[in-house]
Amino acid sequence: MTSAVVIGTQWGDEGKGKIVDLLTEKADVVVRFQGGANAGHTLVVGGETYALHLVPSGILRPEKMTVIASGVVVDPEALIGEIEALRARGVRVSPDNLKVSDKAHLIFPYHKALDGARERPLPGMGPEGTLKIGTTGRGIGPAYEDKASRKGLRMADLLHPESLREKLGQALMEKNALFTHLYGLEPVSLDAMVALGQEWGQKLAPFIRDSWKIIQDSLARGLRILFEGAQGTQLDIDHGTYPYVTSSSTVSGGASTGAGVAPALLGKITGLVKAYSTRVGEGPFPTELLGAEGERLREVGHEYGATTGRPRRCGWLDCVVARAAAALSGLTWAAVTKLDVLAGFSEIKMAVAYRLDGEELLYPPSDIRDLARVEPVYRSFPGFAEDISGARALADLPRNCRVYLEALEEAVGVPLGLVSVGPERDETIVLGEFF
Repeated sequence: MTSAVVIGTQWGDEGKGKIVDLLTEKADVVVRFQGGANAGHTLVVGGETYALHLVPSGILRPEKMTVIASGVVVDPEALIGEIEALRARGVRVSPDNLKVSDKAHLIFPYHKALDGARERPLPGMGPEGTLKIGTTGRGIGPAYEDKASRKGLRMADLLHPESLREKLGQALMEKNALFTHLYGLEPVSLDAMVALGQEWGQKLAPFIRDSWKIIQDSLARGLRILFEGAQGTQLDIDHGTYPYVTSSSTVSGGASTGAGVAPALLGKITGLVKAYSTRVGEGPFPTELLGAEGERLREVGHEYGATTGRPRRCGWLDCVVARAAAALSGLTWAAVTKLDVLAGFSEIKMAVAYRLDGEELLYPPSDIRDLARVEPVYRSFPGFAEDISGARALADLPRNCRVYLEALEEAVGVPLGLVSVGPERDETIVLGEFF
């Protein structure tokens, strides 16, 4: 099989950037298949830190092809800024090594404005006047809404200025009615949006291609393709902690629909399991630590959003959600990340089940009201104090580390394929074959 998929098993922020960058050494093409600029994939290479949001993590290997597929919602302003920032740091980004799908939907400023308006109480109402999701405010949800309701604009529309005004005019009729009558905001200027779209089109035209054909051609030639997911399984629009989720399919099946590849061609699927749990924004979080231990995980793990800078909520590893992710995505391997952050804890815990109304559950309940009431069933392990960043084999790890990993593997039900012991590329124990 010449393709592989990397997804997150928790609430995102599992370290996909590093793992995708690492696995890209064996890949020819890296495809981002869903999400948008709300994702933040952080890579550390040669002591340099890179935060990517739209550009696939394979871009740091200039000989590789990277593709933003049709399942992604693209903020052209963010994409242009990211390309320019990478170039300023000496990273090669050109139409030769970055392709953007002509079918990918666009995020305009009015999508971001609508995203922000929904997080605030409605005029004349108290705090109960809104359901706060805790979004990044990047316009992701509103753009996917337009896509589903067939009102969206796509990258290809930037190449056709003669129809751009007509399509934007239709979109703004509805949006401006919401802004002025419901949210008390100023209407968005059609002329300004048309001018912005034309500017984007001039800058991005060389990158816009039919990504589906590029991917299919690569598969036919036997090239190795790595499909890069964003966010995590518990943020999946169908299978996550709804409504506190993103607006796309974050499970492995999303690679098939988002990139345009038959499910049988997806190959091996790697699910990232951070050695502890984090979550950004609202929603239930059964293993959350609200005291000093949670603060310590946040500071040692640098758990602040790469996109928003918001502090992440931290807690012990939740194997219940990771187990569900393994089933939903058909994981081949579990890749454990940020194990080094646990160094120095005298005791480490992992939730292996939930207890709800006297019943023990091995998978999360569907209703978030029930999820908010569950009591984690923990296993406790003695901690370790050693610096493990130099480990390159399981035998190099302290015994307590190995015991913890063995329990994780058993609880999730998927063999370990990789263990990350530090942020750098080479600070990794590789155990499996990913293609």
